[in-house]
Amino acid sequence: MAEIRLNAFDMNCVSHQASGLWRHPRDRSAAYRTLGYWTDLARLLERGLFDGLFLADVLGVYDVYGGDPRAALRNAAQVPVNDPAMLVPAMAAATAHLGFGLTCTLSYEHPYPFARRMSTLDHLTDGRIGWNIVTGYLNSAAKGAGKGGQAAYDTRYEIADEYMQVVYRLWEESWQDGAILRDVERGIFIDPDRVHRIVHDGAHFSLDAIHLCEPSAQRTPMLYQAGASTRGRDFASRHAECVFLASPSADIVAGGIADLRRRARALGRHDGDPLIFSLLTIVTGRTDAEAQAKWEDYRRYVSLEGALTLLSGWTGIDFSRYAPDDPVRHIRNDAIHSAVDALTVQDPKKAWTVRELAEHAAIGGMGTTIVGGPERIADLLEDRVVRTGVDGFNLAYAVTPESFGDVVDLIVPVLQRRGIYKRAYRPGTLREKVFGRGDRLGNDHPGSRVRCRATEEMP
Repeated sequence: MAEIRLNAFDMNCVSHQASGLWRHPRDRSAAYRTLGYWTDLARLLERGLFDGLFLADVLGVYDVYGGDPRAALRNAAQVPVNDPAMLVPAMAAATAHLGFGLTCTLSYEHPYPFARRMSTLDHLTDGRIGWNIVTGYLNSAAKGAGKGGQAAYDTRYEIADEYMQVVYRLWEESWQDGAILRDVERGIFIDPDRVHRIVHDGAHFSLDAIHLCEPSAQRTPMLYQAGASTRGRDFASRHAECVFLASPSADIVAGGIADLRRRARALGRHDGDPLIFSLLTIVTGRTDAEAQAKWEDYRRYVSLEGALTLLSGWTGIDFSRYAPDDPVRHIRNDAIHSAVDALTVQDPKKAWTVRELAEHAAIGGMGTTIVGGPERIADLLEDRVVRTGVDGFNLAYAVTPESFGDVVDLIVPVLQRRGIYKRAYRPGTLREKVFGRGDRLGNDHPGSRVRCRATEEMP
């Protein structure tokens, strides 16, 4: 059995997915505004040899539930939320190996300044930055960016495909290897003949410029994606190196993994790519009984309204219009298609009511929560890997940083004793640590096809 991989899942806000648990006396999420919270968390995760910290983000507020943002504001449902990119340099300075998966929405920023930001972070982290590619799903975000509303679902992915073409060219083509000379004797820092203009005139973006940054360790950041709909899987199988799946059912995860791998093989991607992580929340203690008591304690602080507020934003369904015992029906819309599908058509054996859905999502969101002592949790993780073929887990928290600390102190040692978790980091960049191969995009990846083409010289 291959080694299990772990990422932590957090957000630069008070209430990420565990709705209401900011009230728990041991929860420190209100300290999200301080660098100390994040550097302490980064050191904790590196002590547990986590591959990375995956930073979620959202532009806009959750205003689908009840038709306004009042419920989101009452429950701090991913609002207030600060910019996650600002956290990365401080956490990188506090660690040596931990990777950082940064969520950035491509729908509201031109590729030119965005490519510079990611290259800067790759430099400052010594090649430990990744990008979670998202297109957005809230109309409030589009309105905040000066648009009437978000583009249709398929259109957003068409825009995303073109966006990727542009950033690949900026990162991989604009600067040749060896462009930086630092020739003190001749007084030449950069060889102009090895720096090239990128000209793009497409349906959604136009560009005529050189990339502003010299090549970073990875050039292209390691690429994450979380699309689980049919269109999202097509995009992920083409572009993503790591995919996150969120589902309340192991059977749905298994089906999603098989489909993603089939699509990637058809595109000629490297065998085993992309790596796939499923969303999971672990509640554990020294014994099964202690873990169960902790779970019951956590449940006392749950906000069902907060959970339904998030679910309304994710699915585009205003759950305030339904009674608690109403069944959740399949409604197609322009929010997150996979969130609706996971609750309806993908698992016809489970008929969710609104109340059941809220109780499930109140801790762990759209993923699965498992409860038990260290040996039981290790058994469940092994079983899920065997049953689904998943490569690892994106771990959300119930109470932070307690949930992460429990995994580091109680679960990681058991996995190590079983020989299914690493005992040391690999050297190198994030891509090298995770894949054990080069720090650049593989030759099978579409982003590598523009590498060193270098046909257009500076004027």
